Amino acid sequence: VLLILLHMRSHVRFKEFIWLVNLLHCRKRMRLCDINREWLSTDMSEGIDLARNTFLRHKNAIQDIFGLIIECDPRDEYRYYLRNAHVLSEDSIQRWMLSTITVSTMLTENMSLSDRILLESVPSEGNFLHTIIGAMKRKVRISVKYQKYGHDDYSNVTFAPYCLRLFQCRWYVLGQFQRPAREGETIKRRKGLPKGYIEYFATFSLDRVKEIKVTDEKFEMDKDFCAIDFFNDSFGVYREEKTPVQNIVIRAYGLQRYYMRDLPWHHSQKLKSWCKEYADYEYTLRPTDDFIRYIMRYGKLVKVISPLDVARKVRKQLLEAADVYADIDDSENSNVKE
Repeated sequence: VLLILLHMRSHVRFKEFIWLVNLLHCRKRMRLCDINREWLSTDMSEGIDLARNTFLRHKNAIQDIFGLIIECDPRDEYRYYLRNAHVLSEDSIQRWMLSTITVSTMLTENMSLSDRILLESVPSEGNFLHTIIGAMKRKVRISVKYQKYGHDDYSNVTFAPYCLRLFQCRWYVLGQFQRPAREGETIKRRKGLPKGYIEYFATFSLDRVKEIKVTDEKFEMDKDFCAIDFFNDSFGVYREEKTPVQNIVIRAYGLQRYYMRDLPWHHSQKLKSWCKEYADYEYTLRPTDDFIRYIMRYGKLVKVISPLDVARKVRKQLLEAADVYADIDDSENSNVKE
């Protein structure tokens, strides 16, 4: 019974934390009395004021759990605000946690509608995530048994786990490798990189991993490495240096222009023009194969306006896709030939 009560109390506290963060994120700056006024208008308050000590405990817990810093500005009538509110507008772990817990809490409170709320299955990769995060914290290499798409055999690779990324409902780990530099390659000198060696990276999807083992081999991370900057020019999880960064303009027709406006394809997306028939969006990224395939999925709803080489790639792959159906007779009673 005690455990149940503690669980219920913890659930209530999380609701209060989420409410406070969302309130400050929306209202920007508020005095404690104004926060209390909003608090009293909720069912959570049960008509009881939000005591200052309770507010301060919530403030500290929010920083510990979410990494969101609530500060008071004495020069602005002691108003409270989120000092690092910008992280809630980025693809940050704070934003992901807050969104996940908010949805989880909402669903928990409405289990009576479980047969009317349909969710998409998302691989958690829980055990692998726990192992990789532990290795990242300890700065030790991991050994992975991995099966590439299209291959029947597994390969064993050992690398330094530099970062994890969730993309389109799949988890990926970025691995750092080291090898002797070849003639003509630029050598970077830094702590943890043997003399005469270079480093390179590869991304592994956790749903293709069969087994992970943690080694005792320590590694020294590049102090200048930034995961956000590493993937900044990538559409997804693959970074190809041989594919240059380009400014790409894509025209979206009809309703698709609204979908792209509300759910941007990439953080670099900018609206260039908007009219009754279409909208033009500009992206700054490397047009790798995964980006080309993503454009193709929208068919005639989008068109690459520039550059010409990217438009040609999309056209070539669309024509190849159409060739798959070249043996279909257009007559009314035709059948697909195998």
